[in-house]
Amino acid sequence: MTTIAADFTKRLLLAAGATMIALAPACSRSKAPAPAESAAAPSGNATAAPPAGAGEAQEQFVPLPTFRVGAYASSGIPVWGGFIDYLTYVNDVEGGVNGVKLVYEECETEWSAERGVECYERFRKGKYGHQIAVYNPMGAPAAYALSDKAANDKIPLVTLDYGRTEATDGSIFPYNFPVMLTFYSEASVLVNYIAQREGGFDKLKGKKIATLYHDSAYGRETLDPLALLSKKYGFEDIEVPIAHPGNEQSAHWSKVNRLKPDWVFLRGWGVMTPVAIKTAARVGYPADHIIGDVWSSSEEDVIPAGNAAKGYLSITTYPAGADFELHKRIKAAIVDKGKSNLKNLKSFGSVYYNSGLIMAIVTVEALRAGQAHYGKRPLNGEEGSYGLEHVNVDEARIKQLGVEGLLQPLALSCSDHEGGGAARIQQWDGEHWKTVSDWVKADRQLLRPLIDKKAQSYAQDKKIVRRDCSRS
Repeated sequence: MTTIAADFTKRLLLAAGATMIALAPACSRSKAPAPAESAAAPSGNATAAPPAGAGEAQEQFVPLPTFRVGAYASSGIPVWGGFIDYLTYVNDVEGGVNGVKLVYEECETEWSAERGVECYERFRKGKYGHQIAVYNPMGAPAAYALSDKAANDKIPLVTLDYGRTEATDGSIFPYNFPVMLTFYSEASVLVNYIAQREGGFDKLKGKKIATLYHDSAYGRETLDPLALLSKKYGFEDIEVPIAHPGNEQSAHWSKVNRLKPDWVFLRGWGVMTPVAIKTAARVGYPADHIIGDVWSSSEEDVIPAGNAAKGYLSITTYPAGADFELHKRIKAAIVDKGKSNLKNLKSFGSVYYNSGLIMAIVTVEALRAGQAHYGKRPLNGEEGSYGLEHVNVDEARIKQLGVEGLLQPLALSCSDHEGGGAARIQQWDGEHWKTVSDWVKADRQLLRPLIDKKAQSYAQDKKIVRRDCSRS
C-alpha cells in the first residue's frame, strides 16, 4: 500500500472507529479508498476501508456479520476463525473459486437483532463494486428479522442449523436456506437416538422427555415437532422454558427433579448451557442423560461446568476434532504459516471452529454451483440463490474436500432448502468430545407435512405466490 493511501486509511480508521479486514492476496495491491459514506458504519460496528485491489472483476465479496464482543463472544470468535481460515485457504491454496478471489469485511452484531439488521443494511448493496451472493446472518434474532427484507432484496440467507424451519420449502422461501439441520430435524434426531439407546421405538412409550429451552424464537422451534413425535411414539413431552440469558435455573431443575424425566433435551445458548449442567448436578440429575442441541454442544458450553459436564451428550453436525484431512491441509498452509484468524490456536478443531469451516464450505460450494451455470465470475444474490439450490456435496466430493466424518452428504433443491437432515452425537469425557454415534437421520418424511402447513400459512399471510419448482 502506498504511503499516501496508508496515511489516508489511518485517518479514516481513527475517525470511524474502523478495523481493516482483508484477505492476504488483496493486501499487496494499492487502491484508492471508497468514498467516506460507504465506509461509515452503525455506532459500535467494525468497519473497513476497501481492501487494496478491491473492485477488480475477479473478486467475490463475502460479508461477515460477526459477534466477537458481548455475551456470546466466546462462541463467535472460533466460529469466524474457522470461516475466515477456510476463505484464506481457498484463496492461497486453490487460487480462489475458479480463479475468483474472496474478499470479506466484518461488522459487529453482538448477536442482537438490531445490530444484525444494521450490518445487513450496510452490506446489502454490496461492496467494492460487487453484489452479495450469499449472506450468513449468523444469529437467530437477525435471521428472523431479515427474512422478508432479504427476500425483497433478492439476497439469500443461509442459516446453517438455525432459522426458519418452514423455509425448507423453497417454493415459498426462494431466498432463505435453513441448511443442514432444521430444528424440526434436530428434534427427530434426538428422539431417534433415544430410541436407539432404549432398544427401539416401542420402548419410548411411557418414557418422559423434558426439554429445557431458551425462551426465544430459536428455543420454541422444537415445540411442534416434539408434540408430533410424542403423539406418534407415546412418550410424555415436558416443556420447560428458561428466560434469557439463563443465569438462574434452580426452580427449573427442581421441577425436573420432581418430574423425574428419563431424558433431558437441553436447548440452550451461551451461559445458559453450563449453568444448566452445573444446576443439574446439584439436584442429582445425571449428565449422561442430558442431550444438548447443536447450540449447546461446544467446548465453551462444557469447560465452564467443570466436572459436572463429564458424560454430557450433545447433537452436532460438525463434530470436534483436528484430525480431519481438511484440518491437516489448513494447518500446513495457513496455521503453521501464521495466517490463521485465530488468536488462540487451542480453538483449532473445536466444535465452533469446525462450524465456521462448514459454513464457509457451504458458501464456497454455492459459489461453485452458481459459477457452473453463470460463468466463472463474481455472482449476485439471484445467482447465489441458484447456486445454493444446486449444491450437491456427495460422498466423492466430501472425500475431495477432506471432510469425511465432519460433513454429511448435502443436496439442496428448490423444494428442499435443508438438504441434510442428519446429525451425530458426541460425549464430553471431561477433557475432549468423543463421537459416540454415526450420522443419525431425522424422519423428514414424517415432519414434512408439518413444515408444509407452516410454510403455506406464511404464504397466505404474506400473499406469496408459490414458485413452480419443476422449472428450477
